[in-house]
Amino acid sequence: MAEIIQIVVLGLALGGVYALMGSGLSLVFGVMRIVNLAHPSLIMGGAYVAYWGFRLYGIDPLIMLPVAAVILAATGVILYKLFFEREARSAKYSEMTVLLTFAVAMILEGGLATAFTNTQRVTSPEYATDAFFIGSVFIPKGQLYAGIVSLVLIGGLALFLKFSRFGYAIRATTQNREAAELLGVNVNFVGLASFAIGVGLAGAAGTLVSFVFSFYPSKHWEWIAVLMSLVVLGGMGSILGTVVASFLLSVIAAFVGYYFGATWSTLTFYIALFVVLLVRPQGLFGEKPELA
Repeated sequence: MAEIIQIVVLGLALGGVYALMGSGLSLVFGVMRIVNLAHPSLIMGGAYVAYWGFRLYGIDPLIMLPVAAVILAATGVILYKLFFEREARSAKYSEMTVLLTFAVAMILEGGLATAFTNTQRVTSPEYATDAFFIGSVFIPKGQLYAGIVSLVLIGGLALFLKFSRFGYAIRATTQNREAAELLGVNVNFVGLASFAIGVGLAGAAGTLVSFVFSFYPSKHWEWIAVLMSLVVLGGMGSILGTVVASFLLSVIAAFVGYYFGATWSTLTFYIALFVVLLVRPQGLFGEKPELA
């Protein structure tokens, strides 16, 4: 029994990190219908901000989190202006963004690899290798802190979207872009701000990734299918769905990894993506598309 509890605890601890990693991707798709394949490479950017802050100045990654979020949010504004703003009304916008963000991911990977090489790195605050013990069950402090911070940020995002005036505008744009515009919502600014928030969340997630996982510029290719499986299972554009899917798949992956090995643990996300697309493409909380 203790063995099962231990596996669940480890899965839940990582689930919070996955949820934050996927929430920005889900927000951007929900508002702008941008399938952002560059999201994992932006997470790598946030990880490097935390790493160098710790390496050069000894600043704790959790303290570097708002710095990384702001830097990546500013990067998001630049990327949106350069690549996504002009064609936002195109009927083929989502399809176009797949190719655009793939190219952006390649550019970011090349830039990070040129600046920092493809050496594996990890931020190592003291709590990253420490744990709490409750009887025979241990809870890694790094994963626990990362999970708690992730849930606090996602909770803050949910409150912002539900109760703020700008949150109303974002939700209105998500539900019906044309109707929101007719009601006076500046959908262009909403799109820009939402993309910046989504990329800022990627930067925040990167600071947590920096001490939970090892990372290097090409690592983002390993995260694409993982994040897409979370977003697709939860329902494209549903942040709640992404959170639920993150905890669900993380716990399942923990069991698979324990009984069948670490390689199969990662494969869990790929299989989940494949099965969801075949059986329920709208995901757990997504709306079923209507046939024309």
